[in-house]
Amino acid sequence: MHLADRLRQARRRRFVGRQGECELFRSAIAAQELPFCVLWIHGPGGVGKTTLLREFASLATGAGIQVLYLDAKYFDPTLEAFGAALAQALGEEGRDAFLNRLATSGERLVLLIDTYEELNALDRWLRNTFLPQLPGDALTVLAGRNAPGREWRTDAGWQSLLKIVSLRNFNREESRTYLAAQQVPAARHRSVLEFTHGHPLALSLVADVYAQGHTGEFAAENEPDVIKVLIECFVAELPSLLHRQALEACVLVHITTEALLSELLAVADPYPYFEWLRGLSFIESTQTGLFPHELAREVLSADLRWRNRDRYIELHSRARRYYHTRLQQDSGERQQEMLFDYIYLHRDNPLVKPLFEWQHPTHIAIEPVQPDDRPHLLAMVEQYEGIASAALAAHWLDCQPQSVLVYRDSAAQPLGFLMSLALHTATEAERNLDPATERAWRYLQSHAPLRPGEGATYFRFWMTREHYHSPSPVQSLLLTSIVRHYLTTAGLAFSFFPVRNPEMWAKMSAYADLIRIAEVDFTVGGITYGIYGHDWRLTPPAAWLSLLAEREVAMSAAVQPSAPPTRTPVLVLSAEDFTAAVRQALRDFARPDLLQQNPLVRSRLVSDRLAAEPGSEPAALLQKQILEAAALLRDSPRDRKAYLALDRTYLQPADSQEQAAEVLDMPFSTYRRHLTAAVARVREILWQRELQGLS
Repeated sequence: MHLADRLRQARRRRFVGRQGECELFRSAIAAQELPFCVLWIHGPGGVGKTTLLREFASLATGAGIQVLYLDAKYFDPTLEAFGAALAQALGEEGRDAFLNRLATSGERLVLLIDTYEELNALDRWLRNTFLPQLPGDALTVLAGRNAPGREWRTDAGWQSLLKIVSLRNFNREESRTYLAAQQVPAARHRSVLEFTHGHPLALSLVADVYAQGHTGEFAAENEPDVIKVLIECFVAELPSLLHRQALEACVLVHITTEALLSELLAVADPYPYFEWLRGLSFIESTQTGLFPHELAREVLSADLRWRNRDRYIELHSRARRYYHTRLQQDSGERQQEMLFDYIYLHRDNPLVKPLFEWQHPTHIAIEPVQPDDRPHLLAMVEQYEGIASAALAAHWLDCQPQSVLVYRDSAAQPLGFLMSLALHTATEAERNLDPATERAWRYLQSHAPLRPGEGATYFRFWMTREHYHSPSPVQSLLLTSIVRHYLTTAGLAFSFFPVRNPEMWAKMSAYADLIRIAEVDFTVGGITYGIYGHDWRLTPPAAWLSLLAEREVAMSAAVQPSAPPTRTPVLVLSAEDFTAAVRQALRDFARPDLLQQNPLVRSRLVSDRLAAEPGSEPAALLQKQILEAAALLRDSPRDRKAYLALDRTYLQPADSQEQAAEVLDMPFSTYRRHLTAAVARVREILWQRELQGLS
């Protein structure tokens, strides 16, 4: 036995999967007449094209068919070099001798050409001249990173003689079979699959890590050699720095569009870079944009975080700004999709990652509850939480049907639901019937009383039909809806989130700035539920998003996070105290040193702005808020005179109120009436901003 024989045997022992592709090839070479003359195999680097060609060669040889194998990366893309490689494979003097022998031979032949992307310069000649000269009984297999070009797919002749196969990663079963064959411990398969996503080369590299003695969980950041090989597999050379940055941006975000790429690259015309991305073998296109294969995303993202952390942080910041702006502009389904993309920025966080299925489920609709949904929803509650909880769910369906969102499949059947109760609109009798809401309301009354215009939400029931509270595509949308509620509910002051196993949710809840409120825990039907909550007046949505961004960047950049910055606690002012603070702020408007002492600089009114404009002076932001409120009066014909009184008294003050009335040519009593109205309107505008926030 020769070494070549031993190599073939070793390769065959390691060959797994690809049953469909092998059966396609086997049936083709066994057919009386070839069903196609060219089999085109395409897929990203490392997906196993070369391994599959070797298996094809083995199958053909076993069937007594002559096989010729060429690898285009080993010769120049010229007619002469191609002819020489073909002659060498055949043992003939040249390409013409090869064609002459084929013409007189009645035997079937399989021609395998690997790394076909290297022959782009010869593609037209191969398609129009060389391949048509082959006998009709010769099967050619072309394997490369790219799918056939338009000329192949639109030619009426080739359409019937060309078979295209997109080679994908191994599925989970095939991946586990491969790892078991390589003696990777079964306990480590999950961490390996989370990184490799079934990519054959990645599986091989990781298997080698374990063969070298590694015993723990696989962590990509600890294996720079693996990352280096895979990067070379996906990306050889990049045309320019901006092309590199375009690729870095694409692997960071969920879906890349031209508009988003423009923001991330800070270029006015992103089209050339978008089109370049679209042409890469590991980038896929959808109706909504571009995204990379998951392993390519993992590898390139890990490399960026290790190689250029500052660049990673900058891209992360630009993406957040883009999504934040779009969230304010969009509504409905588009807003939900944009929020999912926003949350996707946190996918590398080890606390967030397990809770989400990161491929956005486009086939699931989110709609208000309908009467026909009732038995389905109550059945879900009874299945997972018991009859007593189902009775309470029925109670709240009667009281607040508008609080329920239903997640439906393509047949409009409920897959899950979310009930977001408005505690402040429920009656005392309605709340007291449910121990969950009764305790929550009592807590609010004693610890965080609501002010006029404020509300509290209790996510009383949330579950999926198949998985309850476990990760699934439906739960991903459900949790996204909860975040959307946080960001878009006007006047939201407090929220309560119940879970069956509070300890399991502890780290994730701490990351999301949700506090454990054990005194609000409740028991129904023998099941005890733990409660997490958040006071949105203390950490408003804009500040909350900034806080999560800080934590995400620190954790996903694989560095020890620094101590969190000291945050000035948000001051929750009563309506009366807020009014007094507005009046004082108007009196001190021209004195930033005095404004800095005003309670409003610690209110949500200013803290939201400070989160959106970090580095600004709180007193200056308070001045800006007052000027914006005054501008609304100025632009309203009804409030125009009130604005003039306000302007001459506080914004551009006269020496005295009497002089202000004289400058405005108003009787003093009329001036005072307009000034009182102006102060009341400014207070009203600022109060609404205080309650609703800027997000």
